[in-house]
Amino acid sequence: MAYVIAQPCADVKDKSCIDECPVDCIYEGGRALYIHPEECVDCGACEPVCPVEAIYFEDDVPGDWGDHRASNAAFFERLGSPGGAAALGALPHDSDLVTALPRAVVAS
Repeated sequence: MAYVIAQPCADVKDKSCIDECPVDCIYEGGRALYIHPEECVDCGACEPVCPVEAIYFEDDVPGDWGDHRASNAAFFERLGSPGGAAALGALPHDSDLVTALPRAVVAS
């Protein structure tokens, strides 16, 4: 795995990272985005454009969010390696970790 999307992405899904990814390896779940660990080429283009600073190189994920490394990989266990996110569109599921997070309250 190269880059990981951590908790700040949950219920935000800004998608700026998707626009920057040259290999289409960022997939959209129901509540968060996920980087495919085998499709990512470690270019880092996604990291600086994330407005909520949720993307980290796997070794740099803050300790409080370290469990998102396994969560990100778990998202792809049932999906496999489809070879690109664009053709799939948004998927209705999330990892168990993201599913268990309290929903973010959106100000109106």
